[in-house]
Amino acid sequence: MKPAPLFANHPDTLVASAGGSLPVSLETEIRKIYARSPLYARRFELHAAPLQWSCYREIPALSKKEIVANGHQAFFEDYAVIERGLASRQFEYESTGGTTQSPMTVIMEDGWWNAQTARAYRAHPLLAPYAERAYRKCVLAPVGCSSNICPYEDQPFPHRYFDGTVYLNLTSDPFVFPESEWDRIVTELQAVQPEVIEGEPVYLSLLARAVQKRGVRVPSVRVVILTYGKASRQHAQRIAAAFPAPQVDLYGSTEAGYIFIGEAFRDDSLVIDENVFVELAAFNDQPDVFSIYVTTRDREAMPLLRYHTGDIVRRTPTGYRLLGREGGLYVRPDGTLVSPSEIDAALPPEFSCWHYSLVQTSENRWDFHYVADQIAPPSLESAVATALGAEARVVAFRRRFIAPAASGKFALLKPLAK
Repeated sequence: MKPAPLFANHPDTLVASAGGSLPVSLETEIRKIYARSPLYARRFELHAAPLQWSCYREIPALSKKEIVANGHQAFFEDYAVIERGLASRQFEYESTGGTTQSPMTVIMEDGWWNAQTARAYRAHPLLAPYAERAYRKCVLAPVGCSSNICPYEDQPFPHRYFDGTVYLNLTSDPFVFPESEWDRIVTELQAVQPEVIEGEPVYLSLLARAVQKRGVRVPSVRVVILTYGKASRQHAQRIAAAFPAPQVDLYGSTEAGYIFIGEAFRDDSLVIDENVFVELAAFNDQPDVFSIYVTTRDREAMPLLRYHTGDIVRRTPTGYRLLGREGGLYVRPDGTLVSPSEIDAALPPEFSCWHYSLVQTSENRWDFHYVADQIAPPSLESAVATALGAEARVVAFRRRFIAPAASGKFALLKPLAK
C-alpha cells in the first residue's frame, strides 16, 4: 500500500483514519465540492464508499489552463442562477491573469473574500488583532487585485474608502506615476494614518521612495503586509526604512484565496488551515522542494480540488519558504535550483535598489536590470553570475523603470522558457 500523500497543513487538520481511508475533514470537503460543482463528477466519478488514498490519487489535478479552456461556467449546473446572483450581488466576479497565463474569470459568493481574509489574519499573531475589530488600512497594488471593490476608474478619495480601507492607486504601473500622483498618494496616506499597509512589494518599495523624498513619516503603521507578488530583500529593506514595522508575507491567489502566511524572510510560512488543504508533490528531485496542489474549504462558488497553482515551496525547520512560480525558477546545469532567494543572498551588501529583475537572454547570458539611486558596485555582476553557476555571464543595467506584465505584476527572476 502506498503511503498517504504529503500535506503542508498542521497534522491536527488531517487526522489519519484507519485502513488507508482519507481523514474525515478532507473527505467531507471533497464530497461538498462534488455536490456544489458538476465539473468534478464529469472529470472523475466518486463511489459512495469511504474514500481511500488510492481513490484520491485518481482524482485528476486541476490546472488554470483547464479552467480557462472549459470556462468558469463549467463549475455551475445552471449558470443563469449565477448571472442573476451577479445582478443581485449575491455573487461577484474577478478576472485574474497572473504573470504568464490567459485571463481567468473567478466567481465568488458575496462575503467569501472577506471571510477567508479574516481567517488568514487569525492564523498569524501579527495580524490576529485586526481580524475582528475595525482598523485603518491602505492598499497599494495592481488595480486588478483580489476584490472587485478595487478602483477601475479615477475616483475621488472618499469613494475609494471602504470599511476603513483606502485603495491608493488608480493605475497599474508605479514606475510611470507622475510626481503629482505620488503627491496625492502620500497625502492620502497621511490623511488615513493607517495601522496596516498592504501592497505589492514593488509598489510599496516605490511608495517608500516617495515618502522619504517628501520627508514624510507615518508613525501609525504597526504592520506591513507583502502580498500580490514575490518580495525581494531589497524591497523589504527599502520599505522598512520608511515604515519601520514588522512585515508579513501573505500568499494566495484570486481563485484560491489566501494559502500561506508568515513573517517576511523568516522561512516560517504556514498553511492557513481554515482556508485550504495543501498537498505537496516533489519538484525536480530537489530535497524538501515541492509543487503545491490546493483544495479550498467552505467555498461555494468555483471550489477548487487538487488545484495545481504552479507555485513552488521549500520546507524549512520553521515552516515553508515560498520560492515563486515554477516558470520563475532557474535550474542550474548541475540540477540545483535558483530562486530569487539565492539571488538576494548573492547581492553585495553595499548594493541598494528599489527593484531589480534578472532576465536570461541566452543559454549563458543574463541581464540584471535594476532601479537605484546609485550605480551598482563592480562586484555585483560576478556575484550574481556565481549564484547562477556554470559559465553564466551577467551584465547589469541601471534603469529608470522596469515595466510590469500586463497584469501589473513584476517578476524578479525570468529564465528562458523551457
